Amino acid sequence: MAMLEPRKFWYLRHGETDWNARGLSQGRSDIALNATGLAQGEQAGRILAERSDRYGRIARIVSSPLQRALRTAEIAARDMALTGHPEVSVSIDPDLQEVCFGVQEGQPMGDWYDSWIAGEYTPEGAEPFAELKARAAASVNRATARTTDDGGGVVMIVAHGALFRALRAAMHLPANVRLPNAVPLWLEPGPDPEAPWSLTELSQVA
Repeated sequence: MAMLEPRKFWYLRHGETDWNARGLSQGRSDIALNATGLAQGEQAGRILAERSDRYGRIARIVSSPLQRALRTAEIAARDMALTGHPEVSVSIDPDLQEVCFGVQEGQPMGDWYDSWIAGEYTPEGAEPFAELKARAAASVNRATARTTDDGGGVVMIVAHGALFRALRAAMHLPANVRLPNAVPLWLEPGPDPEAPWSLTELSQVA
């Protein structure tokens, strides 16, 4: 079973792309941010600079290599620094890539997510949900462990919506919940390994 280590962290889904705006499944397709997505990355950076001290100061950022996530991470880091947050590095972990949706990539979002999450259906050429869950949890565990070993601070993960569904499952939360683009999330483990995690959205500048 994929388990998340009980360590607090930040999560940021990438900003909007044209495929998001059209309701298309992106998966591993490397789609760029649109103008709205670029602005969302800037807004996320400002929010984090102003409010992260209330939760956990960001020591570094680990991103998916897909351009919509990496660009969001770079913009957020830049605007955090411009708004007074200490500069943070951005690194890449290939295991934070979005799930491959196979034949569903570029197609309208369907009603098959629940069946995919349950392991009852996987689109042709796609990654099974259980494999995504194990990959996502292992990547986050590496990132949070390294930040702890570095002497403090909290890591921010910048990645994707379906990957976050897998993390929700690992956090004992309902998995099939859509995550807004570029809204910072603060995540804290529950009081015991089987308890659901708590999630706090920071959607506005204070």
